[in-house]
Amino acid sequence: MMKSLRRKAAPFAAATAAVLVLAACGNDDESEPAANADTEQTEDGAAPQGRFAVDVQSTGDPFADAKTASDHVEHGAQTLAGGIATAAGMDGDPNSGAAELRASLTGLLQEHVYLAGFAVDTAYGFGADSGEFELAAAALDTNSVELADLVGSAAGDDNREAFLSLWRQHIGFFVDYAVAQAGDDQQARQQALDQLQGYTGDAGAFFESITGGELPADAVAQSLQGHIATLTAAIDALAAGDAGAFDALKNAADHVVEGAAVLSGGIATAIDAEGDTNSQASQLRSGLTAALQEHVYLAGIAVKTAYAHGADSPAFEAAAATLDANSVELADGIGQVAGPDNREAFLQLWRQHIGFFVDYAVATAGGDQQGQTQAIEQLAGYTGDAGAFFENITEGQLPADAVAESLRGHISTLAGAIDSLNAAINR
Repeated sequence: MMKSLRRKAAPFAAATAAVLVLAACGNDDESEPAANADTEQTEDGAAPQGRFAVDVQSTGDPFADAKTASDHVEHGAQTLAGGIATAAGMDGDPNSGAAELRASLTGLLQEHVYLAGFAVDTAYGFGADSGEFELAAAALDTNSVELADLVGSAAGDDNREAFLSLWRQHIGFFVDYAVAQAGDDQQARQQALDQLQGYTGDAGAFFESITGGELPADAVAQSLQGHIATLTAAIDALAAGDAGAFDALKNAADHVVEGAAVLSGGIATAIDAEGDTNSQASQLRSGLTAALQEHVYLAGIAVKTAYAHGADSPAFEAAAATLDANSVELADGIGQVAGPDNREAFLQLWRQHIGFFVDYAVATAGGDQQGQTQAIEQLAGYTGDAGAFFENITEGQLPADAVAESLRGHISTLAGAIDSLNAAINR
């Protein structure tokens, strides 16, 4: 198996490694599985802790909980990248300063797109003056602050503040665009586009300045124009209720992942960061970060769509199709490493575990405690099956018990986000 990894690692590093990262996701809370018990649902509609085979972590804030679930798999990407890079004989260090910078930018920029999409969709569904939109906007702003902190760590506090001001301003222009699009106000729509275009020049000048010319203003502006084009296309689709909105949002997220590679390269050179942002190991880690974070957000979008529009609606079918496309991509990566038989075995396991999450979401929406418990028990059983699978295809590099324990954190955080989504829908 290791010989196969070394021979084939470069062509499919991102897709292959992404599927394995769940096996290495550590449970940051280090919570022990709770014993089942017969208890009632909490007042906010979230499932109580203490009666499931895996402890469900829910705060009642669906956007914060989705971010927690995303952070969980993102931390796991770092752990698994080190193991896979060593096993595959990749060049570079996935934990170098340059690799850390690229992975962090990848995660934060991709998250920006998905949280922006959540915020716009929430404004359209609940109203821009709703409590739900306030929660979505707060999660989006938390991401903005984290991104500014990263810029500040490389360029100083003054540049942190300057970036945060610019970044929040461009989000405001996107909000203006979304409002205008929903109201069919073409004048306001064009004004927002003009303001976003102006922002690309300001941001380009900013990055050229903090990198001493390593990131030319024109190149940054051009990349940001792609960000504007793809995210406004997603907003257009959301405003129209177009079933293609989910694919459009994924396209916008994919675009900023590419942008993160460019930005991180320039910044790393300017600050003389240790390592190489373009090494195989760095690409692996950033690929893991993007792919697994996307899995979490697409799953959250699918569940939210089912709650808002019904599990038999065209909108849910479209969201589920986007999520399944991600599953197929992950399975294709496994197949390249471990052969077509293991590709099919993985895809069956992966789709099965998504089905268990769907069962949990349906039971949660219906107040079916028995159904919730059964779905969590099935997910807990899946961790054992997945553990055995990964131990087998990696010849023990990923021990089954460690895989199963780590996957509990994925179940805990994503089920918690589902609880909070249900609570928000029913408030």
